[in-house]
Amino acid sequence: MTRVKRGTIAHKKRERLLRYTKGFRWGRKSKERAAKEALLHAWSRTFRGRKEKKRDFRSLWQVKINAAARERGLTYGAFMSGLKKERIALNRKILAELAEHEPSVFDKILHRIKP
Repeated sequence: MTRVKRGTIAHKKRERLLRYTKGFRWGRKSKERAAKEALLHAWSRTFRGRKEKKRDFRSLWQVKINAAARERGLTYGAFMSGLKKERIALNRKILAELAEHEPSVFDKILHRIKP
């Protein structure tokens, strides 16, 4: 007769849980109950963070575009309004990149808008 060993599934489940908490501080990386609690909070925050990241980048692009437009004598609102009137379909990310790295191209866009 052979002995039946148990607990392999439960052990794997615990190991998988603790793999996610690598790098956490104190007992939250090694104790199952604390790790489970920490992950509940961490995962809800990562979900929220992914949404916030989009907002943060959009506002950063707006600041960059505004700064470049004001250097050339136009406000952000007037610049974006001019783009829409001229039917220039460039998103804020591209405009911010142009304003920062390709000022000559940004100037050409601005000359199309300004009367």
